[in-house]
Amino acid sequence: MKKVFTHENRMIVFNMKNVLQEAGIDTVVVNEFAAGGAGDLPAFDTWPEIWVKDDSKLQRAQVILQAILKNNADRAWVCRQCHESNDAAFEICWNCGRASE
Repeated sequence: MKKVFTHENRMIVFNMKNVLQEAGIDTVVVNEFAAGGAGDLPAFDTWPEIWVKDDSKLQRAQVILQAILKNNADRAWVCRQCHESNDAAFEICWNCGRASE
């Protein structure tokens, strides 16, 4: 098994897992419930991770996830109120709460 993706937001992790599953790539999520140990462990070590079960499918999984991440980066937006940068996944500014336009 090889790690292919990690993120602090478990909803994003499971969304990526579902995309890979639809592409026929079997995965497992590691650290799903490790966030409770964040006080004793480095924060990055507690993020949920997606691991590809079949190493021969790692490269295909990476290509799929990189395409998704690139498309989301292209649609990032800047809040008109507080000028904070927001990922495309956010419809409301994470900093001030103003809706995207």
